[in-house]
Amino acid sequence: MEVFAMYRSLFPRDLFAEVDRLQREMQQAFDLSPSIRGLGRGGFPALNVGGTPQTVEIYAFAPGLDPATLDVQLDRGLLTLAGERTSALPSQGDSKSTVHINERFAGKFRRLLTLPEDADPEAIKADYRDGILHITVQRRASAQPRRITIQ
Repeated sequence: MEVFAMYRSLFPRDLFAEVDRLQREMQQAFDLSPSIRGLGRGGFPALNVGGTPQTVEIYAFAPGLDPATLDVQLDRGLLTLAGERTSALPSQGDSKSTVHINERFAGKFRRLLTLPEDADPEAIKADYRDGILHITVQRRASAQPRRITIQ
């Protein structure tokens, strides 16, 4: 009965639905089973990291943020992404409004990435478009693969 597993009450009166939700969230929080790509942590913003022989490519999925509020720093091979996402919901001090479901993360965030040793700290570029922060870090020319001619 998969239909019942997907059911979520909009109102906090359904105690069993809330207990089921809490159980799933606790299980996901401690589910650190390794996969072929490593351990998934589920932080904000979600990251995709890859590369080519010439670059390291980082994609941070952070929709709804003002790019001016994002802080991207590189210090001794450690890339830091930080910022804050505000909530669009009514404040908790407002006694006339009620929030039934709040699944969107709001608050300060910070993600740290260790870059490979061949990353060039002088050749880094960041672009934010359509909710995606794209960071490109060039690899040092000395680390680039090259063909050696035989004399």
